[in-house]
Amino acid sequence: MKKNTLKKLMALGMSACLMLALAACGEVTDDVTTDVETDSSNETTDTTENTDGADTDVTVDSNATYNVAIVKQLDHASLDEIANAIAAELDAISAAEGVTITYTIYSGQNDQSTLKQICDQAIVDGADAVIPIATLAAQVATVSAEDTQTPVVYAAISDPTAAELTGIDYVTGTSDGLNTNFIMDMMFAQNPDIQKVGLLYSLSEVNSATPIAEAKAYLDAKGIEYVEATANTNDEVVSAASTLIANGVDVIFTPTDNVIMAAELAIYEDLANAGILHYAGADSFVRNGAFATCGVNYTDLGTKTADLAYQAITKGMNDMQDYYLMDGGIITVNTETALAANADYAVFSDMGEVVEVLTSED
Repeated sequence: MKKNTLKKLMALGMSACLMLALAACGEVTDDVTTDVETDSSNETTDTTENTDGADTDVTVDSNATYNVAIVKQLDHASLDEIANAIAAELDAISAAEGVTITYTIYSGQNDQSTLKQICDQAIVDGADAVIPIATLAAQVATVSAEDTQTPVVYAAISDPTAAELTGIDYVTGTSDGLNTNFIMDMMFAQNPDIQKVGLLYSLSEVNSATPIAEAKAYLDAKGIEYVEATANTNDEVVSAASTLIANGVDVIFTPTDNVIMAAELAIYEDLANAGILHYAGADSFVRNGAFATCGVNYTDLGTKTADLAYQAITKGMNDMQDYYLMDGGIITVNTETALAANADYAVFSDMGEVVEVLTSED
């Protein structure tokens, strides 16, 4: 990866500040969740295979101790799943490699100041790597680690280039980039008679910009009308969803947007009762009541991120890519929402692997 300039990092910090001015918290707790695990077996070598087919031979000291900070941008189902998968994989690496890996899971509560405090303190405490989950957390961690060049290995950044997280020597991670056109194809396969599409997203989520532009281009090409509704708080999401219902949209599309995801439980019943299917960018939306998605497995993404972090700690980052795009292709459908909206999703079986889920209050 190319050396990034100080000027670019300063611009990155300014970009993060701008997003904070636009953003507000979703439904998050005020608590910081801490989970620390250690292991001290005696093995000294192992081979870890990454998902891109490159084997990494790592020789380690059985007395080695590593400390990792896992920093969620906020609390919600997707980010919680990723954090738990990272922690589980670090435990597995610890046991397999015969080293001690301690980690702490933090929540930044979608607040830039809180995230900066967490990341700065992790650097001061000598963290061997910081694993930020979601875009704002990754941008803040990148700025915090500038002086020390502490490895920043992010998780679930839909558009690393737009987030200005590429070309930085000490930064890499996993991307859950969305196949927007495929989800649009799903919408029209299920209902070829769609006349009006609602686009529900947050202006504070840089992840949403590219897929929303892609959705508009797709709909423009088909001559389909669309209505945009944006929101930055839970109350605003509820209001925006009500506006789309009143506007008579046939379906709603939301990309991998953390703000909308945090409010999904507050809107899914109204949408289903109105017969409006909500297609979203991650399976966590669907588990919280949205109709369907096609995306990555976030447990696999968290596992991959932990593997990358361990590689960065033990072997350095010279041979690592700017980021690693995770494979998608899993269609997730909420059967309860389908029943409530009287929606037939049988057509999806011809488009890929279909996983059926029920609504969970998490």
